Amino acid sequence: MGDLNAMAYVFETVPADRGLIDMDDPREVNWWRKRFGCSEEQLRRAVSKVGNSAAMVEQVLDGKDIVTV
Repeated sequence: MGDLNAMAYVFETVPADRGLIDMDDPREVNWWRKRFGCSEEQLRRAVSKVGNSAAMVEQVLDGKDIVTV
C-alpha cells in the first residue's frame, strides 16, 4: 500500500493547469522551477514580468523574445 500513497503524491505535485503557474502553491512553484531549470527567484521575476502563462514565462527564462499569438 505504501507505493499507492507515493504514486498519489506524485500526481498531486503536477499542476492542475499546466498552462498557468500558481505562485501561491509551493508544490507548483517547485514543479515549475524543476521544469524550467531555474531558481524560485528567477521564476518569480519572470512571472511578475509577463504574468502566470507558462509559455510566456518559459520564453522569458529562455532569453527569447516574447511571441504572442
